Amino acid sequence: MPNISWNEIRQRSLTFSRDWSAATREQADKQTFWNEFFNIFGISRRVVATFEEPVRRISGSTGFIDLFWPGKLLVEHKTAGHSLDTAESQAFAYIHDLISSGRQDEAPRYILLSDFRRFALYDLDPDRQENLGIFHGLRYDRMEFPLSELHRNIAAFAFIPGYTLHRFTEQDPINLKAVAIMTALHDTLKAGGYRGHDLERFLVRILFCLFAEDTGIFEPSSFQLYLENRTNRDGSDLGARLAELFEVLDCPVDDRQRNLDESLAALPYVDGQLFTERLRFAAFNADMRNALLSCTRFDWSRISPAIFGALFQEVMTAPERRHIGAHYTSERDILKVIRPLFLDSLRAELNAAISDRSNRRRSRLDTLRDKLTTLKFLDPACGCGNFLVIAYRELRLLELDLLRQIYSQQGSLSLEEVYRLSQIDVDQFYGIEIEEWPARIAEVALWLMDHQMNMRIHEAFGQHFLRLPLRNTPHIHHANALPMDWNDVLPAAECSYVLGNPPFVGAMMMSERQHQEVKLTAPNVKNVGILDYVCAWYFKAAHYIEGSRIVVGFVSTNSLSQGEQVGILWGHLFSEYEVQIAFAYTTFTWESEARGKAHVHVVIVGFAASEIEPKILYESHEDDATSTRQVRNISPYLVEGPNLCVTNRSVPYCDSPPMRFGSMPRDGGHLILSQDEYDILISEEPDSKKFVRRYTGADDFLNGGTRYCLWLRDAVPSELKKSPRIMERLRGVRRFRQQSKAESTRKAADFPGIFVQLAQPAKKYLLVPRVSSERRKYIPMAFMSSKVIANDQVLTVEGASTYHFGILTSAMHVAWVKRVAGRLKSDFRYSKDIVYNNFPWPMSLTDTQHATVERLAQAILDARALFPDFTLADLYDPILMPPKLLKAHQALDRAVDRLYRPEPFPDDQARVELLFQLYERLTAPLLPATPTRRRSTRRT
Repeated sequence: MPNISWNEIRQRSLTFSRDWSAATREQADKQTFWNEFFNIFGISRRVVATFEEPVRRISGSTGFIDLFWPGKLLVEHKTAGHSLDTAESQAFAYIHDLISSGRQDEAPRYILLSDFRRFALYDLDPDRQENLGIFHGLRYDRMEFPLSELHRNIAAFAFIPGYTLHRFTEQDPINLKAVAIMTALHDTLKAGGYRGHDLERFLVRILFCLFAEDTGIFEPSSFQLYLENRTNRDGSDLGARLAELFEVLDCPVDDRQRNLDESLAALPYVDGQLFTERLRFAAFNADMRNALLSCTRFDWSRISPAIFGALFQEVMTAPERRHIGAHYTSERDILKVIRPLFLDSLRAELNAAISDRSNRRRSRLDTLRDKLTTLKFLDPACGCGNFLVIAYRELRLLELDLLRQIYSQQGSLSLEEVYRLSQIDVDQFYGIEIEEWPARIAEVALWLMDHQMNMRIHEAFGQHFLRLPLRNTPHIHHANALPMDWNDVLPAAECSYVLGNPPFVGAMMMSERQHQEVKLTAPNVKNVGILDYVCAWYFKAAHYIEGSRIVVGFVSTNSLSQGEQVGILWGHLFSEYEVQIAFAYTTFTWESEARGKAHVHVVIVGFAASEIEPKILYESHEDDATSTRQVRNISPYLVEGPNLCVTNRSVPYCDSPPMRFGSMPRDGGHLILSQDEYDILISEEPDSKKFVRRYTGADDFLNGGTRYCLWLRDAVPSELKKSPRIMERLRGVRRFRQQSKAESTRKAADFPGIFVQLAQPAKKYLLVPRVSSERRKYIPMAFMSSKVIANDQVLTVEGASTYHFGILTSAMHVAWVKRVAGRLKSDFRYSKDIVYNNFPWPMSLTDTQHATVERLAQAILDARALFPDFTLADLYDPILMPPKLLKAHQALDRAVDRLYRPEPFPDDQARVELLFQLYERLTAPLLPATPTRRRSTRRT
């Protein structure tokens, strides 16, 4: 084995890649190419391998192997740009020729192909047995990479300097099998009684070691070989051996014992407090040892620390969350937060400095470089730290671009100079996490990302840059963020940005503890009990940033920008903290790096405690595209508009008939009849027919269901006694109501034949379902006879005209619904107090305009009548909707739009922005004067 370190090997491989980046001619350059390739490892090629090695072919002719190392390596080389397929065929044929000519002892384990620009390496004796290629009867494992990435793959050539490399596996960026193996290790240790804090710390250390030996922190395979060669096969001493290894990693090299095992002595000093704490020994057996060894046979170097941290959070916590990535925010969505939060402005600042051709250019670059070192980031619900890790990576990449500009005119830098290049470090990043396991993962993930970024500096400046020992530590606090003071983690005066993805828990799904935590963050806010859990982070963040220059960027469920929650949350943030929304993404589908995508609709909101310019609105579209525009102000509904919140109102602002809930039976189902139950009742007791009415709720209305109800408001008791079936049902209602926990329901038990809440219109009414699918372009609604009983799943507008129907079924009204209505999952939840009573109806209509709307609205009803076999759900399905009906709606949309302004609206966003302007005028007499701004902040 040559006396050359792996750091030196990596450095030589990087130099080799650069020196040979322009070579193309096989015959002219290949021998020099391979001589210098072997020199990377401190080995003279002529000592171990020969060029043009003759081998007798099966046909009797003689072939010549380009480069041959008996028993070890066969190389076939081609001119740049030529296919390696021919080289592959030749190489495998030569191996068969060697075997058939009696030289089987010389048959190599490895084949290496190259055309100067690419390498393809084959292992003909792989450790694993699945998913291998077969060529000419030989099983093999293969990897291919460009010359420019040789330094990243140099460990695959460990056999050249004499290291034994027992694995050669696929370069899968997210190796689910590796995750499964680690999960099995976790579960086995836990089942054996090794659990809690010790187990979590132990597994984090194992993850670090796995990553370290595949990325150059440790010597290649050193961790694996230590486990294989220094521990008993039955696993009996593995816990103690690992404890010894952890202790060595925490000990400076100069302080280690002189007679230390050589495999341990070669390990670097890590520090960073990762290995400082003494843990209980983990008791292993043979199977557990094998599980740990299996983990070492995967290539961890290709895995993003941001991804594997989140993966392992899922598999290591609760059994019911084994679906990997179930609550993981994708890198795509993290970038949506950090780009407008800080990255875009920093990138613009860098580009401006680069473009400056004056003598101020270097000064501007240096100023930006200094600025980057002062930025501090806090994620108060950090999980495994993926927001912090991606933010750190992007900050380091920006710094690297900056450094290239500063040092582009200089020659090669010394190792000492390279070590002084990067001034950004992990101690600029802070997090709070309620669970210990992800908190510890977050620390390690930041360290590992730091190492990956240091490797980028190595590649850019040609010197190996390894930040060991770890002098700086990420500040990840294991605590519940809501009851604590965030200033204890990072004083607000030092903080630059707050970011993250606080927990998604709806108000109806929260525990009592979570409800209390929300109240704790906003003790003086009315109706706080209907708020989702994430609102607590908004209240907490607003309090934390008050009076500062901090900007916050959160991913949240879109409930915060719709329905009742808007007025409660944002009304308080605007009035109490003078919060301003700095940027926002409208609703989009949250993407998860899971096997099954998460179906959650989210928004991104950036806000500060004072004015920030420019304000950027990112509008998400159905095709996953995003459009961007600067606006004067972003309303809490994430449209351009004032800081107004639509709050509950009992009567309409405009001159429109009142909307009411349908009637509520609260009967345990005893007053409601299916079609079969109705048929039986009428056949057995024909006189009961006068007590039965058609009955409808949202599902019946949309999907064509037929139900009935007993409508006994005016029934004579003596007549009811003649119907045994009705009396049986009334007794069932009485029992159900008597057993209710609600006092109002128990009182209604004395009147079992009457609905608990009666709101049936006395004349024809317009029916509007309270919940409608977001897929529909229009909300289905229709006129109903007063004889059809509407239940509380629908809303009714008694006395509504065809004109009212036309306005409410228009694109203008639906645009309003989409913004201000609440959601049930992703479906629209229509509300009379929020949606209907606050809707700005068109004003000052002429008789002609009024008549036009009525005519076009009737055309919609007529178009529906042409399809009597279609349910409303079918008619308004975006795929099934008949063209005639769609055209009728579009004609009405154009007419209603013209009632608001003569120019066409390009989209719903423009419609909503105008409606909010009208709403501001409607509410202006009721609103207090806008408070004078005391502070002004520009995003920096």
